[in-house]
Amino acid sequence: QVQLVESGGGLVQAGGSLRLSCAASGSIFSMNSMGWYRQAPGKQRELVATMTSGGTTNYAASVKGRFSITTDNAKNTVYLQMSSLKLEDTAVYYCNLLRGGMLYWGKGTLVTVSS
Repeated sequence: QVQLVESGGGLVQAGGSLRLSCAASGSIFSMNSMGWYRQAPGKQRELVATMTSGGTTNYAASVKGRFSITTDNAKNTVYLQMSSLKLEDTAVYYCNLLRGGMLYWGKGTLVTVSS
């Protein structure tokens, strides 16, 4: 069983930056992939960024060049560095981990971008 806890969300002005963290209860070294998703009010959850165990990353077109996903295996943590934030980035951000055919989700952290 893996537990994921997101942190780092908050209120930020457009153009600003935030770094989200997702701490896993167990080792992420054996993961297949980890990722960040988001869900804005009234919208479906959508992919933001993913990273495979081999380090391959994938980003949604809307965040490419502005967001960066990284991991710290020693801390069992995955990060999402967000820069040049836009109003439309406002959402609850969730991290997930795929390991051994099981997909785990955190409870999310709210990011609000204001004008």
